[in-house]
Amino acid sequence: MEAIAIDSNRTCFQRGLRDGMPIALGYFAVSFTLGLAAKNAGFSAFQAMIESLTNNASAGEYAVFSLAAVGASYWEVAIMTLVTNARYLLMACSLSQKLAPDTPLRHRMLIAYDITDEVFGISIAVPGRLNPWYTYGAMSAAIPGWGVGTFLGVAVGSILPLRLVSALSVGLYGMFLAIIVPPARDNRVILGAALLSFAASFAASRWQLLAGISSGVKTIILTVVIALAAAILFPVKDEEGASKS
Repeated sequence: MEAIAIDSNRTCFQRGLRDGMPIALGYFAVSFTLGLAAKNAGFSAFQAMIESLTNNASAGEYAVFSLAAVGASYWEVAIMTLVTNARYLLMACSLSQKLAPDTPLRHRMLIAYDITDEVFGISIAVPGRLNPWYTYGAMSAAIPGWGVGTFLGVAVGSILPLRLVSALSVGLYGMFLAIIVPPARDNRVILGAALLSFAASFAASRWQLLAGISSGVKTIILTVVIALAAAILFPVKDEEGASKS
């Protein structure tokens, strides 16, 4: 039984590593542009890479570099990072329900280290229960791509045209579509929720009353409201409970 579990973990890790490679390429492009911001803020290539490895979030990192550039205090940087990355709290709560109830705490904490939008997307889309080793595989590809991209953005980013570097980040939107389209094609509720999310997100970005709210907080509000409405109107049956009965 132990050998079977090891083989299963290895297979899940390899599958996660494979699925994480496109994410790593997208992260490389995005973090490359962050490296330019880090350089303007006075960070060395090594310092920027360490920052990326410990704060794997584009909006959060950009906030850090922007505040550092104007000499903000540590408390200001910490609070802004918390607010900007607050949406990951929701992702963590959702992903925790995907794990088996007896999943050890150490696995939960390690997964929580790198719950980004894309890693969360492919992890939550895994059929059935999530094996932590799948997410570890995705993280093993995504984290180095983020850190190396930031390092090179500081080191050689000024050589490339800014428009060319920014254009590379479009690949991330393609990955989001690849995550959303398959389940949305098979489930009209998911399709409707996705389209409503797009429309609501666009409206929130244009609504002047919400202009003073960060994008992270807006994402939290929209996620809670839309997910709650979908859960109430279209509840999902408990398959495990149904199979037991």
